Amino acid sequence: MDNKDNTHIVKYRTYLFVLITLIVFTFISVAITGIQLGKLAVVGALVLASFKSSLVLWYFMHLKYENQFLRLMVGLVLFVFIAVLIVTFFDYSFQ
Repeated sequence: MDNKDNTHIVKYRTYLFVLITLIVFTFISVAITGIQLGKLAVVGALVLASFKSSLVLWYFMHLKYENQFLRLMVGLVLFVFIAVLIVTFFDYSFQ
């Protein structure tokens, strides 16, 4: 197998920028829990967690450089996960 096609070099500056972004969004999600937003606090925390996990998947796990099939599989898993979350929230809301 030729490894030349699968190599990529990511600059440390990119990793540092992603790390700083993750830290900032962590502080924002902690600040959201301190504000009395009711059910919107959970929604805000989940949106921020989704954004942070997509950054980790895209840059730290190198999904950005993988082939289209693997991206499709990860997208399918994320779609099923989001569907389960939505069904769970609907079930919780109508009890």
